[in-house]
Amino acid sequence: MFQLHYRNQIFQSKEDFKEVESAHPTFAKAAFSFCEAWLSGENNFIQKTSGSTGTPKSIQIIRHQMLESAKATGAFFNTNSTTKLLCCLNPEYIAGKMMLVRAMVWDCPIWLIEPKSNPFSDLDNDISPDFVAMVPLQVETCLGDPKALIKLKKISHLIIGGAPLSQSLKSQLIENKISAWQTYGMTETVSHIALAKIDKGELEYQTLPNVEIGQDSRGTIWIKSPMSGPEQIQTNDLVELTSETSFKWQGRVDFVINSGGVKFHPELLEKQSEVIIDAFFPGCRYFFFGEKDEKLGQKLVLLIEKSKPDEELAELLQSKLEIALGKYQTPKAIYFLPTFIETENGKINREKTYQLI
Repeated sequence: MFQLHYRNQIFQSKEDFKEVESAHPTFAKAAFSFCEAWLSGENNFIQKTSGSTGTPKSIQIIRHQMLESAKATGAFFNTNSTTKLLCCLNPEYIAGKMMLVRAMVWDCPIWLIEPKSNPFSDLDNDISPDFVAMVPLQVETCLGDPKALIKLKKISHLIIGGAPLSQSLKSQLIENKISAWQTYGMTETVSHIALAKIDKGELEYQTLPNVEIGQDSRGTIWIKSPMSGPEQIQTNDLVELTSETSFKWQGRVDFVINSGGVKFHPELLEKQSEVIIDAFFPGCRYFFFGEKDEKLGQKLVLLIEKSKPDEELAELLQSKLEIALGKYQTPKAIYFLPTFIETENGKINREKTYQLI
């Protein structure tokens, strides 16, 4: 039976959500408002996109799309009314909203807590959710906390989205035998349309039921599905199709760096360099970028988030990267910035961050 649990209170009907006090934090008010609208039969919802590759925009999502997404995810994981959900993502965004929709469509209980780095710190010890959606930062924090790790291991289906997994995080999930999946999707597809089991080897995404995929001339994936509406959605994501219903993600075409006619996929380079960069600058975020260059058109550079630059260490890092990646895939320059600019939902805004140099 659908019940939303929040701070020792239980909300179930649209009347319950109407009577909510105004003193609640923003994330809770967003959840209550959405649940009331859904239970009242609202058909149209306005949702802001993340803005990870451009200016955030507002799009209209129809109830049918959300319904189909929840049904497809339920069929994929074989959920039922006894499945216990945890919503630890902001309901102002599509990922958080879809956790609420799943609970209402699957007719099962859901616990709403503050969307912070360690969600389990606010969860009663006797509650063990079966189905949870998190971002990588939350998973990483929980892995480092013994009490949170116990709860993490009990989750039947942990789905992780918002950003690609680091190799380190992937290894920790495998070592701890946590049943986890990386999601692929966007606001326009109403959450995920494909999932990749986190296991040894390269991640391979399997589409949800009734999802069609293909590629355009650039090698980027297009999607047609009940959850994304009647129109085919063309993305900027480069993929390798492995079957009619599966693919491997390679990066975004709008991030591709063309240096003297040689094309680099920065996200792939970031995966290949992770262990080396982390050895020199542990815990620092970083990304590769194409800097304008008169001779090459673009040259490959590396940006590292660090309060104090360390040029000596940067030179040593370049040497190690040249051995690992080869001369042409080694960054021509390494820049340090104290803070990266993020989108509203926590992704690195590469273009705006580079402009700070």
